[in-house]
Amino acid sequence: MSTKLFIPGPVQVSDKTYAAITTPVVGHRSQDFVDLYQSVQPGLQRLFHTKDPVFISTSSAWGVMEGSIRNLTRKKVLNCMNGAFSDKWNDVSQRCGLSADSLKFEWGQPIAPEVLREALATGEYDVVTLVHNETSTGVMSPLEDIAAVLGEFPEIISVIDTVSSFSVVPILKDEWGLDVILTGSQKALALPPGMALFTVSDRALERAASIEGRGYYFDYLEFKKNHDKGMTPSTPVIPLIYGLRSKLEDIAEEGIENRYARHAHLNSLVHDWVARNGLELFPVAPEFASRALTCVKNTRELDIPHINQLLRENFNCVIDGGYGRIKGKTFRISNMGDETEATISELLGNLDHILNNLL
Repeated sequence: MSTKLFIPGPVQVSDKTYAAITTPVVGHRSQDFVDLYQSVQPGLQRLFHTKDPVFISTSSAWGVMEGSIRNLTRKKVLNCMNGAFSDKWNDVSQRCGLSADSLKFEWGQPIAPEVLREALATGEYDVVTLVHNETSTGVMSPLEDIAAVLGEFPEIISVIDTVSSFSVVPILKDEWGLDVILTGSQKALALPPGMALFTVSDRALERAASIEGRGYYFDYLEFKKNHDKGMTPSTPVIPLIYGLRSKLEDIAEEGIENRYARHAHLNSLVHDWVARNGLELFPVAPEFASRALTCVKNTRELDIPHINQLLRENFNCVIDGGYGRIKGKTFRISNMGDETEATISELLGNLDHILNNLL
């Protein structure tokens, strides 16, 4: 029996999804694939809250993150940084040879809209990147307020990583005027790793058309040209698209609003457990805490590797021991994907048993 994952990704994959992934593959230039590709578009557009096409990339989300700044940066990119993954985006920008600045916030802090406004008002930038839900710290920045600031600078293209917030909370791409939203398969969509999804505004496509050196694999224009034919630029990960179709069926059956509410409720159960056990959230304030996972400040100096060993041996599950420079100082519990009140309550009960009886 495989170990049940309560880590921030990959998350647990359901038997139904695994069964869908075993559907026999078809030729990726066949009508069968066109039918499959087009069948997932309406559900994806509803989840992205957009009328724009949703592209499917056989890559991690990082591929699209790098590809986006290569497609869009003509002058200079501003990378908003408040955790390991958003910090890395600045490193990636520089490795791509782009002119890039960092807008830094302490780990545990959200991206502050008013500070972003001051930076953008300098006129130095034509692209801004943001990790909506910084998985390393469990911080969710106020994206709607940030989008309002971005709307004041129409010459600046926004690229938003929603890898661990997509389908957890509403992200209203068109209504908020966001340009590029991207996500990965292995977080709240509860699919195996290996596929990224992203949607691009018309003005972002127009910007890309003016940029040389976009490359091929992540070229927005190649994605759009192939999308119009019901295809992808390169060989797609067909089994995961079958899994995606199955997952979209599940989401439609549950209802998107119910999905958001379920994630919020499960997240609150974990927060209650944190408080009961004399621990604290790592985010600076509860209103900026992620709804997909909980990053816990390890104020009791618990031996998380030992706790995980006991979880594996006694209950066949694991949590996460923290990430980057706060590994060990924090630990993380995921509630995203297909988790239910029963599964989260069972995990928290298992943790209580270990804390009270086995340590």
